[in-house]
Amino acid sequence: MTAVSACSSNDSKGDDPKASPTPSATQSAKPADPTETAKKDAIASYQAYWREMEKLYADRSRKSANLKQYAAAAALTAAESDAKRAHDRNRIHIGEVVVENPTVTKADINREIPNVTLASCLDISRWQVVDATTKKPVTLPSNRLTKYVIVTTVERWPEGWRVIRDEPQDKSC
Repeated sequence: MTAVSACSSNDSKGDDPKASPTPSATQSAKPADPTETAKKDAIASYQAYWREMEKLYADRSRKSANLKQYAAAAALTAAESDAKRAHDRNRIHIGEVVVENPTVTKADINREIPNVTLASCLDISRWQVVDATTKKPVTLPSNRLTKYVIVTTVERWPEGWRVIRDEPQDKSC
């Protein structure tokens, strides 16, 4: 008969009161910091907002995007009216927008409506404006910024985080 020692150990570390727990045990027991969680959630919502913006501008019917899941107030109104204006001119945007280095510049989670302010570098160099019918590129001003600083306010609504303000800063990055 063979002795099974899976449940016992000759290692005396478990009995040593001076022995410290492993780092992973300490980290998993620590509760998440609500401010850090809010920052991460706000950034994730902002990135999802731009994925929906890509859909909104690419679809003349504007039905494939679910921007209301990520935007509200002034940001939603501005995006919808700007996309409609482009579509009315028979223009769509194809490609992708890259949100580079989204950084929280302010987080106020103890308000009635918690909010986070972000600063990012928005890269629209791969987001091409084309004629909706021919898919040929539209001529745009040569001095147009394609990588610029943008400041965004994101609020936590009962339904989740929503971009409420998205303000280009007319400054390259």
